Amino acid sequence: MKILFILGTRPEAIKLAPLIKAFHNNRNFKVKICSTGQHKEMLNQVLDFFNIVPDFNLNVMTENQSLFKLTSELMKKLQKVFEKENPDLIFVQGDTTTTFLGALAGFYTKTKVAHVEAGLRSHNKYAPFPEEINRVLVSHIADFHFTPTERAKENLLREGIPEDRIWVVGNTVIDALLMAREIVRKSDEKFYQYFDFIDFSKKIILVTGHRRESFGEPFRNICYALRDIAEEMKGEVEIVYPVHLNPNVRKPVFKILNGIKNIHLIDPLDYPHIVWLMDKSYLVLTDSGGIQEEAPSLGKPVLVMREVTERQEGIEAGTAKLVGTDRTKIVSNTIRLLTEPQEYEKMAIAVNPYGDGKSSQRILEIVRRIL
Repeated sequence: MKILFILGTRPEAIKLAPLIKAFHNNRNFKVKICSTGQHKEMLNQVLDFFNIVPDFNLNVMTENQSLFKLTSELMKKLQKVFEKENPDLIFVQGDTTTTFLGALAGFYTKTKVAHVEAGLRSHNKYAPFPEEINRVLVSHIADFHFTPTERAKENLLREGIPEDRIWVVGNTVIDALLMAREIVRKSDEKFYQYFDFIDFSKKIILVTGHRRESFGEPFRNICYALRDIAEEMKGEVEIVYPVHLNPNVRKPVFKILNGIKNIHLIDPLDYPHIVWLMDKSYLVLTDSGGIQEEAPSLGKPVLVMREVTERQEGIEAGTAKLVGTDRTKIVSNTIRLLTEPQEYEKMAIAVNPYGDGKSSQRILEIVRRIL
């Protein structure tokens, strides 16, 4: 049976890597991989780390491209891949434009579609944008739905997805994280040398922020909050911010934060470096969906700098807290975790609801059974 994996961004590659390896190692399946290159540089870093070589590279990324252009270019190129390979089943992951268009191409060719990380919902079609609508549409195309949690399954049931097509398997991102942590911990000294500009005797705050819906004033609020934290906790914390390449992110970040001694603005990190740094951090401030799931597995509290999150399970479990893009709220909650050990411990020891590292094997066994 021919399986086609379609991926285009770093999060997709991370979360599909352990699944691709599981299918590669099973003689019942012939695996093909299509990389759309939606986020080419960051995507290739992950593929190299996990030793995954795509069979197709569509290279659709152009500088500051619009969703209109990305969509039209991607569909034309996906058509050629499907005509050449004629797969029996395709896998798409998550909620990117690549995910939606991969599923749509599957529908157009009447190919079975499996959706990994299905059922996430914020119930706000513009946040995250365009991901919320992408995942809703994929759910009404896909034939097989692999959800990370019971809540995600319930979301699908409410939308009329048949229960016998939904499986709760956990999130493959935890599979990938545990694989990666085992690798990077063996090279500790090499990573310390790479990050020799950081004072690890202080509490490290890892920051990631790039959400499209936060561009403009919300993003400036985030930057001012980071500046406030750096000044108030001077001498006690080091803030490390790998800055996304999008100019809508880099311009306000460097304008507001550049030159502050205990804030390190660095280029985006490849996956092993971000895993190692997250493992060494004290807490994480992020608007990334994947990091909301990953950091708790390493015992790191997460403050989510978004107005809404589709990963509500982490909020309810206490591994994460939603602080939005409000400057005062970001600062007060960060200072509290830095200065009140009891509050920190409550989040650090909370049980991660997103997985146990065995999701990929569960999906493989389900696909073997049903197909």
